[in-house]
Amino acid sequence: MTKEELIQKTISAISLGCDKNKVDLEKMLGRLHAFGFTISDDIYSSDIVIVNTCAFIQSAQEEAIMNIIEMENLKQNGILEKVIVTGCFPERNYNSMKENFPTIDAFLRLRDNDKICEIIEDLYNVEHDKPIKKYERILTNSPSYAYLKIADGCNNVCSYCTIPRIRGRYISYPMEELLEEAKNLVGRGVKELILVAQDTTRYGEDLYGENKLIELCEKLSKIKDLEWIRLHYLYPEKVDDKLLSYIVKNPKMCNYIDLPLQHIDNDILKSMRRKVDENGTRNLLENLKNNYPSLALRSTFIVGYPGETRVKFKKLIEFIKDTKFDYAGFFPYSKEPNTASFYMKKHLSNWTKKHRWNKIKKVQNQIALEKAKEMMGQEIEVLVDYFDESTGEYVGHSQKLSPLVDFGVRFVDNGNINCAQIIKVKIYDFDGSDFKGEVL
Repeated sequence: MTKEELIQKTISAISLGCDKNKVDLEKMLGRLHAFGFTISDDIYSSDIVIVNTCAFIQSAQEEAIMNIIEMENLKQNGILEKVIVTGCFPERNYNSMKENFPTIDAFLRLRDNDKICEIIEDLYNVEHDKPIKKYERILTNSPSYAYLKIADGCNNVCSYCTIPRIRGRYISYPMEELLEEAKNLVGRGVKELILVAQDTTRYGEDLYGENKLIELCEKLSKIKDLEWIRLHYLYPEKVDDKLLSYIVKNPKMCNYIDLPLQHIDNDILKSMRRKVDENGTRNLLENLKNNYPSLALRSTFIVGYPGETRVKFKKLIEFIKDTKFDYAGFFPYSKEPNTASFYMKKHLSNWTKKHRWNKIKKVQNQIALEKAKEMMGQEIEVLVDYFDESTGEYVGHSQKLSPLVDFGVRFVDNGNINCAQIIKVKIYDFDGSDFKGEVL
């Protein structure tokens, strides 16, 4: 087969896992498009499918396996020609995956993502062309916003986490490369950049010898036509007044922080190897409440961690009730091999973990409902993400609502609305998952 014949193939992708993983896939798709392939969102009309997997916890691995098996079946039925599996799952289970899924055509280690074109050439016995150096990311979400991955890996050694083993040590990406990528995205119509890494608050310390997160944000904020900059995954030990003051004073910075806390009990936090204890956590939240009340706060927590007694879980419940986070995500503890917590005693049953997970979610849902009532009648700026044909409504998000993870804002077109446009909306209802608004 010649290259001219090869590029007649159509490629589709399934993206699983976190937004950082999504960025990796978007860059692969960009390389493939620059090579000459057609990129499609329709698996059934494609020749090649890439399954981009997550392997952070057991449920993510199960989801990956389910999708891999489904693509195997499509290949066996002649609908697909080739199936390629990428992401964290192959990195974590490379040898066993090759044995368990013999009909999969290729498993990519993370270091091989940049070689995706050459790997497909090998699958079709096509002589290698020149490596793709210039390409544009293929955005797989709304064109109004994009994730800017500023680092990979992690130096933290949290007892429950597999990321350092999968992704390696923390590596910041050079600032000039990030600025070039950001300018390209904004030039294509992106209005909001969401900065992501396993820990965004450590940006630059490995590369420049000092923290450069504020400097990066300052340079990004000077990009013409970029409206909003949002920070995700700010580890609490690095969140100080200097950073918080910068966020609230820079008009392009979203008044929103994502602050993963994981728990509040000191014994649990110490066992988790978290760097901020209960007192430090409460002091930080008190500072946020008193001095930065404009900031919306999202956090994440693990329930059912080894040694979490009823008393410790009740303490977490009361903490959630007292703090009243704007948004919070909860995950039942997952016992992952090759983590410190895997070998600990006093593991809880799956039933107990699921029961506590459901219970704490109900508490947060009630808090979210109370906060939603406070939104009634408020006028907010909304970035328009997409048009929902099934309801005839536009859907967007505000500075205090991160796309995909928080509530959306729905409204009817007044005749002059376009995607990636910022409009003013008056909130009048909440349906449990989205706000309803009237365009002003």
